[in-house]
Order: sequence, then C-alpha cells, then structure tokens
Amino acid sequence: MSCGGEHEIDCRKVLDAVFLYLDGECEGGQYSLIRSHLDECSPCLREFGLEREVKMLVARKCGGERAPDSLRSSLLERLRLARAEVDSAEFRAE
Repeated sequence: MSCGGEHEIDCRKVLDAVFLYLDGECEGGQYSLIRSHLDECSPCLREFGLEREVKMLVARKCGGERAPDSLRSSLLERLRLARAEVDSAEFRAE
C-alpha cells in the first residue's frame, strides 16, 4: 500500500511495523518516525486504526492472556500476505 505521497518512511514499512508500534516494541527512533507518518498519512492512519481494533478485539477475547510466539508470528505473516494480495490487486487495477 502506498498513498503516493512523499514521506520520511515508506507506507509499506509503517504498516509492516504497526503491531510493533502498538505493542511499544519499536526500536530507537522508529516510534517517532511511525507516529509522524501516521499524523500526515490518512490511508496509513485508517489501516492503523483497523489493526488497532483487531488487536483490541483479540485482547478482549483472550482475557489478557499472551498468545504464544508461534501464533503471533503466524498471524503477522498471514497479515503481511493478505496486505501483499491487496496491494497486488490495487496495482493490477491501476
């Protein structure tokens, strides 16, 4: 996904790191770069909001338990693949 705008950090990189951002696991200055990007990029902010809602729903349904790392990795990979499919479909539509 890309909004077509010029940003300090690419939309795709922001969306790939959004769960790290939500969990407060960003490294170094990555947190402020992502926050700045979300402040100026509406498409990424909408995607961030959707992923935040999914995370909150999972947390609510799991009763605060932490998912095993293998499940977390699997879900992140599936989300990346789904995003790649959407990006590919958008590219073919252009």
